[in-house]
Amino acid sequence: QVQLVESGGGLVQAGGSLRLSCAASGRTFSNYAMAWFRQAPGKEREFVGSRTWSGGNTYYADSVKGRFTISRDNAKNTVYLQMNSLKPEDTAIYYCAARYGISVRVTVQEYDYWGQGTQVTVSS
Repeated sequence: QVQLVESGGGLVQAGGSLRLSCAASGRTFSNYAMAWFRQAPGKEREFVGSRTWSGGNTYYADSVKGRFTISRDNAKNTVYLQMNSLKPEDTAIYYCAARYGISVRVTVQEYDYWGQGTQVTVSS
């Protein structure tokens, strides 16, 4: 059974940085794609970025490109979302997601497994 557990959220000032973690268990993830989504109050869940576990394919939403980076630690079976130059509009609950396959996808429906989310709040 796949489990994804996010951590690392919190309150940060605009211009600051945070690193979110997603600890994955229950499978060998070498043939999986991992993604981060976010959902702000009153809005739909939106794609942030994705990478295949092997790292061959990565893709980011335009709104975060150049500021956010997804990486992973094989030994810890953990995926990270490094967020720099944070803006108040980045405030949301951030979710880690996984899907079987070696290509990145950008829609909620294409991901099979989800974490519980972690809150990120950026103050102005």
